Amino acid sequence: MILIADSGSTKTEWRLTGNGITGKSVFSAGINPYFINTDEILNLLEKEIKEIKSTKPETIWFYGTGCNSESKNDSVSLALESFFSTKEIKIGSDLLGAARSLCMNKPGIACIMGTGSNSCYYDGSSIVSNVAPLGYILGDEGGAAVLGRKLLTGVLKNQVPPAIAALFFETYKITRAEILENVYMKPFPNRFLGQFAKFISANIGVPELRYIVDSSFDEFIVRNVNQYPEAKSLPVNFTGSVAYHFRACLEERLRKNNLIPGKIILSPMEDLVNYHLEYPNL
Repeated sequence: MILIADSGSTKTEWRLTGNGITGKSVFSAGINPYFINTDEILNLLEKEIKEIKSTKPETIWFYGTGCNSESKNDSVSLALESFFSTKEIKIGSDLLGAARSLCMNKPGIACIMGTGSNSCYYDGSSIVSNVAPLGYILGDEGGAAVLGRKLLTGVLKNQVPPAIAALFFETYKITRAEILENVYMKPFPNRFLGQFAKFISANIGVPELRYIVDSSFDEFIVRNVNQYPEAKSLPVNFTGSVAYHFRACLEERLRKNNLIPGKIILSPMEDLVNYHLEYPNL
């Protein structure tokens, strides 16, 4: 049996597959080794996915945000080995998982647009080039955390209609002081900011909110996608909650930037399962 995990900033999806059987997905919080250490990862696993601990998969493929260096990958691997008692553990970036899911064994531009954002040119087997995403403070253009940050700025600086600001505070039952505390003093501010993308989606007809989305997608294209020469001729594919739920806006911005919209999916898991079943000897 193979256990496949796809971990973003907010949640991790786990799926057992093999021997003609594919189980249902189990979910836990996101696992980013830049924010939590090996012991904290192990504690998270014990609390949130204890029901699959006894499965003892032969191989674990873990694709995760923040899994981009040997030390960070080792931190995740040690926790997984201790929890599952599995020796064969393979760690890849969430971007590699997205590329394999979106493109399989064909070249393409693969992008993630969820809580954060990322992109690459994938040649059908590996990531050839990648513009650094830089996180929600310095980058992550188009991601939910950036959309949420821009919304909060608009609400707190009176850049949205008063009725929309009032609706925001009525919806979330939160004060200005609590917003600042969550952003600057509490852990995982990216998750806090990312939740507000739903408010933008629910009120996308408001010009000021539509502008947040359109301008953020344009920034993602200009600062990331356009740096891949291959994007001029290959489809630009996306996975992630923002890409999926704002699909119409995203496809419009891609076309206006003379790019070819490709596959847009909510989660890479289904196609990742297919990829590993088709290529079991990776």
